[in-house]
Amino acid sequence: MTSDTELVEMEKSRLSLHGLGVICGLTAGVWLGAAEAPTKLVNAGFSPFAISLCMVAGVFTARWTFPTLLKGTSYVFVDLAEKKHLIVWALLAGALWAVANTLTVFAIRDVGLAVAFPMWNANSLIGLLWGRVLFRELEGASGRNVSKVVLGGISIVIAAVMLGFSTLHGGATGAHAVRGIVAALGASLMWGTMYVPYRKAYLSGMNPLSFVTAFTVGELGTVLALTLMLDGGIHSSAFQLLHMPGVLFWLFLGGFVWVIGDLFQQFAAKYLGIGRGIPLSNTNQLWGLAWGALVFGELAGADHQHLLLVIGGSAMMILGALAISTAVASAKEHTSTNEAVLRECHRYGLDYNKTMMAQAGDEFGGKEERRRWWDYLIVLTATAVFVTLGVRAVVPPLAMNLRWVAVLGLLLFVSLVAGGWSLWRRTRFC
Repeated sequence: MTSDTELVEMEKSRLSLHGLGVICGLTAGVWLGAAEAPTKLVNAGFSPFAISLCMVAGVFTARWTFPTLLKGTSYVFVDLAEKKHLIVWALLAGALWAVANTLTVFAIRDVGLAVAFPMWNANSLIGLLWGRVLFRELEGASGRNVSKVVLGGISIVIAAVMLGFSTLHGGATGAHAVRGIVAALGASLMWGTMYVPYRKAYLSGMNPLSFVTAFTVGELGTVLALTLMLDGGIHSSAFQLLHMPGVLFWLFLGGFVWVIGDLFQQFAAKYLGIGRGIPLSNTNQLWGLAWGALVFGELAGADHQHLLLVIGGSAMMILGALAISTAVASAKEHTSTNEAVLRECHRYGLDYNKTMMAQAGDEFGGKEERRRWWDYLIVLTATAVFVTLGVRAVVPPLAMNLRWVAVLGLLLFVSLVAGGWSLWRRTRFC
């Protein structure tokens, strides 16, 4: 029989992991909101495929760097070898991400950053549906918690739509706007479905750092194939951008920023589930609006009606995030999650005790985390790529408010320190 002391410790652990997941979800929102800013280069005449491919090249570089830096390749490959069945799922998730990311670039080109964001952020509702149907998320939750999660997610989507409409003052109309909206909604469907492999991986105890290592192979391969098939093959403007390091740096930087946001999103999905973690990360709409309006002037000339939409949408999004943040999973809900873990263990022959430890952030200590010489080579090579491009970077041909770039950049740094320290202190990035 479980003692009162053990019950208290279990409750503290649940609250600790919930709080960690909330921090990760909100930090993801800050970084994912900033990641789309460099894709504004599509308005400078570059092909959406070219923008997406170059951005994903930056993603690929960063995705291999962070797992190597934090855990080492030995750890990552041992984790992948123990759960080989998840490699296919990671590749599939990467392919879905690549298609969605390319669609977002089309959407930004046709309707603008601030309008496209709310359309594809409906992915949180799609993810919530998949989480309930496939993984029995929210089963055993109280009616109050179900209401908080569902209404909070809906509030965030409605708020995103309000924020999107706040920038509609004459710039996004006609056939191109319809095309852009369809692209944004398509991205929403792709991203909402992409969370299924996420959740499957973390129910099996895979570390997010290992998952994204395989994930990035799928995304780079897919976007390269799309570029070759649909954007003129080797004559695509993507390959012309390779000879423009001054511009290429900003796209690589966008990929780098996206990776940090996505890693926090992965940890949020692990510790909160799809239904809670993804809506929190979708607060990136607030930050996307900040970059679009403050840096790129997308709210210039807005009237009082549009400004009221900004205020109302921002308030609603904050309230939605607050509702989800306070919906702590009950013991019954954790029991349902544990049953889902047990099903995955039986299906693939995994060790249940090890998987449960990994699920709680207390990963087994038998994995090799010692750094090899090639780990340092990977990190140095990736750093050299960014430094080389950065030294040759030029200011993009876009009107920007550099003062706000500095302010928002500082907020990115503060959120990274807060989120990274919380993950390290509680789980050592497990």
